Amino acid sequence: MDDFWRGLVEAVRLLATGDRETWEIVVLSLRVSLSATLVSLLVGVPVGAALALTRFPGRALVIGLVHTGMGLPPVSVGLIVSLLLWRNGPLGAFRLLYTPTAMVIAQAVIAAPVVAGLTLAALQALDPRLRLQLQALGASPWRAAWWLVREARLPVLAGVIAGFGAVISEVGAAIMVGGNIKGETRVLTTATVLEVGRGNFDIAVALTIVLLALTYAVNLALTLLQQHRPE
Repeated sequence: MDDFWRGLVEAVRLLATGDRETWEIVVLSLRVSLSATLVSLLVGVPVGAALALTRFPGRALVIGLVHTGMGLPPVSVGLIVSLLLWRNGPLGAFRLLYTPTAMVIAQAVIAAPVVAGLTLAALQALDPRLRLQLQALGASPWRAAWWLVREARLPVLAGVIAGFGAVISEVGAAIMVGGNIKGETRVLTTATVLEVGRGNFDIAVALTIVLLALTYAVNLALTLLQQHRPE
């Protein structure tokens, strides 16, 4: 418990004194995680909606892949993305490895199946008559899909919250594709692992407390958005 209390005091000190390195890590963590969550939202919701509202050969296989993706080990994602971005890899010419962009890509790969899978489940849980009613009123397939997603917005936003939680706490892929470079790709999770390896448990606890506070703040904002009911 002594390490915890020292870590709590250290967390307050680092934030209150405006420690530059700490704030750079916090800002980068937030920027990478929110960017990855946004990408997963833009990819996952349309994919989940398409799987829920269309029928095609091999659909069950694709849904199985999405469900498998919801449990992908982050370290495996990091390895695959690293191989793709390696200088001799298919995307090596873009020189993205060990950059924040590479971290966003890896984390989006982790979060997108979560958002897609929960969007799929949310739309499948809707009353089928609602879609028939929209079609009877002359709504185009795209407009009907939009209204159905709006109707299922609460569980869809729950999927977004789950996706954010998956990426803000992720460490394996972040280290593999980002390299944990000071001032470049070091985020709260990778910095915590580094400090534990150095034996600086008070700083590691401080970073963990900051990470938990940041995660709570973002999830609270998303929860308020989810629970808001328009007049």
